[in-house]
Amino acid sequence: MGYLDKTTITVDAILTKKGRELLARGSEFFEITQFALADDEIDYGLWDVNHSLGSNYYGQAIEAMPLVEAVPDETQVCKYKLVTLPKNISRMPTVTAIPQAITLTAGGQNAAITPTTVNFANGNATYGYTAILSDTDVCYLNVGAGGGVDSRYNPTVADFAGDSTKSISMVGKTFQVVAKPQPIETKTATITLIGNETGGVVTVTVTVQKENLSSNVLESAVY
Repeated sequence: MGYLDKTTITVDAILTKKGRELLARGSEFFEITQFALADDEIDYGLWDVNHSLGSNYYGQAIEAMPLVEAVPDETQVCKYKLVTLPKNISRMPTVTAIPQAITLTAGGQNAAITPTTVNFANGNATYGYTAILSDTDVCYLNVGAGGGVDSRYNPTVADFAGDSTKSISMVGKTFQVVAKPQPIETKTATITLIGNETGGVVTVTVTVQKENLSSNVLESAVY
């Protein structure tokens, strides 16, 4: 949904493709249990602490920005989701990951990634984390053993123009990366972990080292 005109409280709400599919199956299948809000259109770089008219005008440029109309394709909206936290919270939840850098030997070596949330008890314990691998040529990304979450609550991951065409996403509480063969060069990718309940993002770097092919193998290939 989107506010079409900020001078009046007008809300444009339409069903996504998935919503239309459920509604077509019957009203008993169409039950809204969750919704997401996002601020994809907002450029916070326009926050101007040096505005000549003072602090009341720091966000003037942001407040004057137009908002996009509702989009029926849920894969193209809500890339930067907003979250709701208790009023009495004193510190923002932070997502961390162990380890934050992984180096693997090409061709099958694997490693586990365990994200955690600090400053918030049981943060993301129900809906887990969304892991986005930037380049599937580097490694495989799997949900770790016992780290799955109820698939009914998996969030849609937006795929905007300009994003890597080789990226994939998984939802879970723990993850496993498995190195792919790299006969030509060492390759590096990133895994972005997003808390599905509290927000927060952390990035893990994955490096898969180039394979050392023996001269005997090369010679036999030539002959």
